[in-house]
Amino acid sequence: MLRVRLDGGRVHAKQGSMVAYRGRVEFAYQGGGVGGFLRRAVTGEGQDLMRATGHGTVWFAESGHHITILTLDRDSLTTNGRSLLALESSLRYKATTTSGGIGAMVAGGLFNTEISGTGGVAVLCVGSPLVLSTDEPVCVDRDAAVAWTSGVRTRVVSTFRLGNLVGRRSGELAQVEFSGRGGFVVVQCGETPAVGSTTEGH
Repeated sequence: MLRVRLDGGRVHAKQGSMVAYRGRVEFAYQGGGVGGFLRRAVTGEGQDLMRATGHGTVWFAESGHHITILTLDRDSLTTNGRSLLALESSLRYKATTTSGGIGAMVAGGLFNTEISGTGGVAVLCVGSPLVLSTDEPVCVDRDAAVAWTSGVRTRVVSTFRLGNLVGRRSGELAQVEFSGRGGFVVVQCGETPAVGSTTEGH
């Protein structure tokens, strides 16, 4: 769990992630507007946040996932929208997309959140995360990428032929390539599929 102490301040967190609180705390929904509604309707990848304000302690969690806190110092970071749990109110955030044109659509939309400024960001991970340098290009399954340095270049790549479509879930058809000197990508040891994705049973 993530424990946040509020002393008259506020914190932004994933909608519905509060599991307990103590003290005088108020919660307010922060929607993404009409554009956000259309994006969710198309991709199923919600990034809506709520705002917690007041005096007290709040605990956040989601489905027993591990939580990793990344600290920004006048820097920027991009997170997979589904992996973002909470961020300090001193940080700025906006929705972005991974480049790749029609390939990005095949890979599932890939709507992300770019966070910048100074403060802490809490992200959800399946197990303990792996941090990989992007000095040399590295390809990551779209459902395993948690966060990455905003300055790195991203593009959707595919290593499967048409004949491999049969019997494979859509998440395996394309990966995201990350590249850029001095950058990194955080990878979880499992996949968190987008809302609406299914895993084929065997």
